[in-house]
Amino acid sequence: MKKYFLALTILIPLLFTSCSDKIMGYSVVLWNIPEQQIKSGDIVPVYIKSNISHVYVIGTEGGEKIEVALWQLTEPVKKGKIKAVAAKYADHASTYASVKLDGLPCRAEPVNTAKQVYRLRKGEVIKILYKGSGQAPMAGKNALEGDWYRILTDDGTLGWCFSYNLNLYETDASGQRVGGGEIAEEVEEDSHWKTIAANVWYPDYFRSMIDSGNIDLALIHPLYKFTIDEEGKKVSLNTTTIHESWDYDGYTKTDDNEYSLNGISMKIIYRRAGYIVLRYTDSSGKPQDLNFITISDSIADIVNAEKTRRSQAYMQIYTHGPIFSSSSYGKVEFKEDGSFRWTGFKLLVPSVIDAGTKSTGSAQVKYSLSKDLASSYDGVLTMKFDGMTREVNFLYKLDGGALRLEDTTGANFSGNQIRSRGVSPVIVYLKK
Repeated sequence: MKKYFLALTILIPLLFTSCSDKIMGYSVVLWNIPEQQIKSGDIVPVYIKSNISHVYVIGTEGGEKIEVALWQLTEPVKKGKIKAVAAKYADHASTYASVKLDGLPCRAEPVNTAKQVYRLRKGEVIKILYKGSGQAPMAGKNALEGDWYRILTDDGTLGWCFSYNLNLYETDASGQRVGGGEIAEEVEEDSHWKTIAANVWYPDYFRSMIDSGNIDLALIHPLYKFTIDEEGKKVSLNTTTIHESWDYDGYTKTDDNEYSLNGISMKIIYRRAGYIVLRYTDSSGKPQDLNFITISDSIADIVNAEKTRRSQAYMQIYTHGPIFSSSSYGKVEFKEDGSFRWTGFKLLVPSVIDAGTKSTGSAQVKYSLSKDLASSYDGVLTMKFDGMTREVNFLYKLDGGALRLEDTTGANFSGNQIRSRGVSPVIVYLKK
């Protein structure tokens, strides 16, 4: 092993020496290299790329060859193409920015709902590469002032950031701000309040639903959210049980992270970037602490995807039938509109289906399966019989031309997901 490392130590300088006069391409400098008086936007020759050391070896005006981190340069191209690459970055070649807001998201696309790839720190310096086009984030009903920029962090992360919470400035070749030494932060409003007012806040349980894929359409909806309209001085709160909006007269900061809304009985507690607690007092005088988070995913898309999943699962049952029957458990006919008719289910009364229940009803596939159950079943069929107050759920499996149903009495449900089977389930086998 020692011999191998010794050989590698000798080999790398030899490679640098042997390739010293052969240029592999030309790159644009993205981040100032002040110790060599090389500024962002300069074009440099590239001799070697090392994926092991994560560096390029480039040439300087003085003929010296130096190592530079891969992320500080564009990908090398032929000499005839480098001017076009440089033109892409020319307008903002010497533009940098300092971050005004802790936790400011850097996104994969110039859209406020795009995936977050990085969270910027307050005071962090980033490189502005070029301007993009995209929809401005909203503060209540109003679009924030600014532009989307492609940015680069000092660890090589690339992304898109909206300039509302950035201080843009120009630098010289030494990396100093043009017009004066240190970067001075602008005097700004309270950063936490700006974060609270600028974002749309969703109930925190949305996140666990989204991460687990356990989507309950009764509990998740794009309108279930908390928002502040600073210009209109109005706050709106919509949940499964609350649908209210109030006028407020500014806010009072009662602690480092607590804000009381003037004119209404409501306090907002800033926990961290992307997480607040809303202390709300209802009409009966009962206080409630409601947890809210920011979510980059589109709630409407998530809801639509779940509706599609349910519809497709039911249609799979319908197209495999739509009529299934058994000598013991009768005949079930599924309709395309989600209704059904089941006759001859006497043996399932009253253990599974209540006595006096009608033979008609509606069916859907609304629950999801745990990973363990998903290997043995296709889903959970929920049947709501006319004349019966509770729903009847069956684990189901389409087996060739047959439908196997397993009663879920005693099964373990967690939210909108079934985790385990019942102890002694009734199993119904219906042939097409």
